[in-house]
Amino acid sequence: MYFFLSNLSFVDICFTSTTIPKMLVNIQTQSKVITYEGCITQMYFFLLFGVLDNFLLTVMAYDRFVAICHPLHYTVIMHPRLCGLLVLVSWIMSALYSLLQSLMTLQLSFHTLLHIPHFFCELNQMVQLACSDNFLNNLVMYFAAVLLAGGPLAGILCSYAKIVSSIRAMSSAQGKHKAFSTCASHLSVVFLFYCTIIGVYLSSAVTHSSQSSAISSVMYTLVTPMLNPFIYSLRNNDIKGALKSLFGMAGIKITE
Repeated sequence: MYFFLSNLSFVDICFTSTTIPKMLVNIQTQSKVITYEGCITQMYFFLLFGVLDNFLLTVMAYDRFVAICHPLHYTVIMHPRLCGLLVLVSWIMSALYSLLQSLMTLQLSFHTLLHIPHFFCELNQMVQLACSDNFLNNLVMYFAAVLLAGGPLAGILCSYAKIVSSIRAMSSAQGKHKAFSTCASHLSVVFLFYCTIIGVYLSSAVTHSSQSSAISSVMYTLVTPMLNPFIYSLRNNDIKGALKSLFGMAGIKITE
């Protein structure tokens, strides 16, 4: 669990780092200019870490499924080699997808001076602003959205359906509470991640307002990754115990 958590934290830091620093520079300098190369680079890394975040949440759901439904075989099934392989496959698939979308965007033609109605170079905005035919780009983008978002979400729902069934079969109330507490943090992060993304794209599809879409996108690009550490910290007894001992040692040093 901690191996996956460390990877998720690293990806969240990288995810926010693809957009927020440039946005802060724009606010500081009062200039919203970005080069074409910089725009494509930003789009590549945004897709890479966004899709990777999605895959890691799915892998963590499988980890929770094994821990609750097959506790006696957990160390045998989730051995370090499998955990590393799952993370490696997630990295490779995310890198290949973002590379594919970036290369396809490079084939499009744009005006010399282009105004992007967003606070970062989002794939959908870039494709819609192209001067050349973007049918293939739209086709690949929507197919990938169904495959790379719908597939992992289905895996998460399937894992938790089996987890709930396993918890209901438990006779001990204490065992049910312990099993649920191990999933509460992950469920909160999954709910926050998918609900904000779905909300952003549904609202943009209904209102057709680029400004409202840009404002809503702040939720899943900034707010959600920032809340993840707090969610896991507040729900994890080991982390709370470490914080208490840390503050206790600091209090002893101050009194001395």
